Amino acid sequence: MKAYQINSDDGIDALALRDIDTPRPGPYEVLIRVRASSINYRDLLTVENPSARNLPIPRIPNSDSAGEIVEVGANVTRFKVGDRVCATFFESWLDGEITASDMTTARGGTAEGMLAEYRAVHENGLVATPAYMSDIEAATLPCAAVTAWNSLTRGGVRAGNTVLLLGTGGVSIIALQLCKALGARVVITSSSEEKLARVCRLGAWQTVNYRKNPEWQDEVLDITDGHGVDHTVEVGGPGTLQKSIAATRVGGSIGLIGVLALGQIDPLPILMKSQRLHGIYVGSRQMFEDMNQALSVHEVNPVVDATFAFDDAREAYRSMRAADHFGKLVITL
Repeated sequence: MKAYQINSDDGIDALALRDIDTPRPGPYEVLIRVRASSINYRDLLTVENPSARNLPIPRIPNSDSAGEIVEVGANVTRFKVGDRVCATFFESWLDGEITASDMTTARGGTAEGMLAEYRAVHENGLVATPAYMSDIEAATLPCAAVTAWNSLTRGGVRAGNTVLLLGTGGVSIIALQLCKALGARVVITSSSEEKLARVCRLGAWQTVNYRKNPEWQDEVLDITDGHGVDHTVEVGGPGTLQKSIAATRVGGSIGLIGVLALGQIDPLPILMKSQRLHGIYVGSRQMFEDMNQALSVHEVNPVVDATFAFDDAREAYRSMRAADHFGKLVITL
């Protein structure tokens, strides 16, 4: 079979397409024919600098995939041949709080990734693909969508709440769609008027152009009559967190997700505003299954900006690096 492998710190150009042995499923494992794999910013960072993450090489990249089961090993009870499935981000995090052991099963990082024609996966590390979704759409779910769902549910977001989203990448766009399904209002930022127009068509309540309004937290406060939003899905990291704290109400919550921008943080406003700041690192299999139920009830179709053929996978990473996408980038197999 064909698979991409990270072999060095030489970046995207050095990502190698290799012929390797097709795996066979062991006990409790199934063999998946991968049909689509989406890219997350974390996958790009892994390809560009695996040594910084102390990853063994060669390593197959990418956490996300969707496909169908073509063979089952001994003792498998959860799935059968022909079932359409998505692999979970953490193979062993099934429910409850994450453990240190679960952290070692992150696909495309400490564990082998999914950018290959076939992958043998433990049955516990799979969820059923929503029946109405294509494999391309379903491949966007394991990391970005579960991350958004974890942030929103941990923040207690419910109908009538106001949620702040930063930018129009994969996490923010699916979070917008989930907020709409939950009945929450969304304020979303971007530097592009064209993208802000697109999020309005997806149901955003208010938009803020952070290029035109560098102190965008003040505009968010104006929009919310000085109160601030109930919850912020913070994908920017230290470079934007201080403004997100200012834009979030007293007693509100922030899901800290991204590492896109560097900066220094003064934690005092969190204390003074009695805010809850949660570190969000994707989520469990149970969160994935709960989210899929919500998506299916509302038949939410994830937004895919562009697809790339398997042989052109390096172009998908370059597109991620350019950061011009709206929603998700997906490689098809």
